[in-house]
Amino acid sequence: MSETIQVHDKFFVPYLTEDQIIEKVQELAERINTEYKDKKPLFISVLNGSFMFSADLFKLIKIDAEICFIKLASYKGTRSSGQIITAIGLDTDLKGRDIIVLEDIIDTGKTLNQFLPQVYNQQPSSLKIAVLLHKPQATVYPVKIDYTCFTIPDKFVVGYGLDYDGLGRNLAQLYQLKED
Repeated sequence: MSETIQVHDKFFVPYLTEDQIIEKVQELAERINTEYKDKKPLFISVLNGSFMFSADLFKLIKIDAEICFIKLASYKGTRSSGQIITAIGLDTDLKGRDIIVLEDIIDTGKTLNQFLPQVYNQQPSSLKIAVLLHKPQATVYPVKIDYTCFTIPDKFVVGYGLDYDGLGRNLAQLYQLKED
């Protein structure tokens, strides 16, 4: 892992290496390939943060599958704003489909708590949630997570698709906000 990095006005220390992340993504892909071998799931990737996770996972999916994208956001700076912004809506029919929602991180759970009723209203055959990172200490809104790559403490992270005010998404590994 590399040294401390600066993003805007904050400093971050290495947290998870690219190899650690890819290993967990591979394990998740193997599990989905097995559990959905006779199905054709539709993955819904929640942008912007999940784009790297979704791309790496989807490359490892060996069964017939589709992917679409929705843009939901609640972060401003290093904190959740409490407001869910839908910038790109869901334009795919979900009725009777096996759905896997891909999310970069679940902390309070508010984003998915507000989005999932829209999915359920379209009557999918099944619905599962796959998340790269989960912060159980920060969870306020209960969300049933079916697949979790990493459970992490309630600390701010950047990299591998996650940003701090727009920067840091391009980092191949995850960095955690440095404690003073």
